Amino acid sequence: MEKVNVEYLLDNTVARVVLNAPKGNVMDLAMMHDLQSLLNQFETMNSLKLITFEGEGNHFSFGASVEEHRKEQAGEMLRNFHNLFYSLIELSIPTAAKVWGQCLGGAMELCLMCNFIFAERTAKFGQPEITLGVFPPPASLLLPMKIGSAKAEELLITGKTITVDVAKAYGMVNEVFDDRVSLSAGTDEFINSFILPKSASSLRYAVKAARHVFDKVLKKELIELENLYVNNMMETEDSNEGIISFLEKRKPDWKNR
Repeated sequence: MEKVNVEYLLDNTVARVVLNAPKGNVMDLAMMHDLQSLLNQFETMNSLKLITFEGEGNHFSFGASVEEHRKEQAGEMLRNFHNLFYSLIELSIPTAAKVWGQCLGGAMELCLMCNFIFAERTAKFGQPEITLGVFPPPASLLLPMKIGSAKAEELLITGKTITVDVAKAYGMVNEVFDDRVSLSAGTDEFINSFILPKSASSLRYAVKAARHVFDKVLKKELIELENLYVNNMMETEDSNEGIISFLEKRKPDWKNR
């Protein structure tokens, strides 16, 4: 795996997954394939009690590749990206994101899919897709379920980026740490106190039960939003203009159609 590293810790009970394409750890198709391959491997690892996700370097991730949001690639990109969410549902292994620096777009969606988010002071979160003339299908479902409709709509419709303190106040982030050393120590303490003493099998049933409605919504509605994105929105002039103008490093010329 070229763009994802994995380390097994604590007698193979914890899988530490690192997005490894700095500086931005952009989640392109190659990285998605590496992540999917890893999740497939986890299916047979009965002793796994927790999967953690983090980014190499100074950022968690700038999000999914804008280049691969072009109309001719958007369908394949979304299918591969959304398959990661379906795989995480099927695994039902507890998950935690460790975040510092930028955590945007598809990267924030991956974090929202996790059961826990632990963040350092430099962390910033946002769903900036609307500034490109598009919308984020997973976040459009995950954010309202996690932080409520009012706060979710503010982030999804404005595309604004929020600080870690705001994310904590919204209930999106579980704990905030002053630096990366204390983040690592705090996460280790959480794992030792609340994860390791539990049965791996029972933890998976606990995740399934806690997310019974959450998972049903995601499995039923995500494909509908994927279709809305690929078959409707990407047929509009402005969604294509938003992507192209970003890649050409210029302001978009919206036609409002």
